[in-house]
Amino acid sequence: MSEQSEFQVSTKPYMVRAIHEWCVNTGLTPHILVVINSRTRVPLGYVKDGEIVLNLNYSATKDLLIGNDAISFSARFGGAAQNLYVPMSSVRGVFARENGQGMFFEVLAESEPVESSEADIQKKDEVQTVNISNLPKKKPTLTIVK
Repeated sequence: MSEQSEFQVSTKPYMVRAIHEWCVNTGLTPHILVVINSRTRVPLGYVKDGEIVLNLNYSATKDLLIGNDAISFSARFGGAAQNLYVPMSSVRGVFARENGQGMFFEVLAESEPVESSEADIQKKDEVQTVNISNLPKKKPTLTIVK
């Protein structure tokens, strides 16, 4: 058995980078749809139905890194700079805000969305990790944008 077949490299980070580059090169605004899980660090005050949409335009981010395992960057929420961390497994889609064109992915079981409760949100602009053990889970759905 070859090494290639034993260890499969995900195409998702490559697709996210490609759609991001396409958006930037064509003057569109790249966004990602993220399913919140225990490893995701985003401002929970902006989470709706266990998901958040984040602007990945260079003008809206600082130190943007789209790696093979995660996307990390700083962005302003309510005027305060926040450091965000999004595991690649939590990325549900990458698309252009202006026309919705992009690509959407299946989200792995470890990335099942969670609802944020009042106890999980200490203040609107704080970036924190969600404790998913006592939060209800719902099955992810896939939406295709044409």
